[in-house]
Amino acid sequence: MNTLQRGLVATVLTCSLSSAWAQSSSPSASAPAADWQNSNPCPAWVAAEGASEPAANKRWDLTLSPYTLHWHSSAEHKPVVLASLDRAAPGNRLCGLSFFSNSFGQPSTYVYVGQRWDGLLGNPQLFAKVTAGIFYGYVGQYKDKVPYNYKGFSPGIIPSLGYQFTPSDSAQVLVLGNAGLMFAYGRTF
Repeated sequence: MNTLQRGLVATVLTCSLSSAWAQSSSPSASAPAADWQNSNPCPAWVAAEGASEPAANKRWDLTLSPYTLHWHSSAEHKPVVLASLDRAAPGNRLCGLSFFSNSFGQPSTYVYVGQRWDGLLGNPQLFAKVTAGIFYGYVGQYKDKVPYNYKGFSPGIIPSLGYQFTPSDSAQVLVLGNAGLMFAYGRTF
């Protein structure tokens, strides 16, 4: 199986799992398609016990990143572009899925769960977020560029710091370990 085929298999598997979670989490499998904002693809164990559901206009986050700054530049590095979608869960927790081109131009995926902390340092607009999950996409000659890589799959933890400049818009900086910083725009809906 070549790199592209493995990437497609990983993406299909990820989307299938997300769809299964969404169906098992929704109250009715026959709910109207217009009710997608209320669907919850997060596994039940992600939600904090006893915490209330996020507000209807604060359930989803779309994050887009057009630029990554590498700590050490290399001729092998390609532009990194990311699009991710998070679903907020009770207790400021979340689950999500990212699609991105990694530093070596390979299509990649990150499936994760995480926690968000709002109001850092007494500033209601400042927040931090940490996600942990599984990456797929560092394959072939780049398989050793991420730790614990097994056939393209590797664990990952990404901390980030953000500033909510409107109720729906934020700017974020994601720390990519010893690789660099990713700059992103977030839209909550």
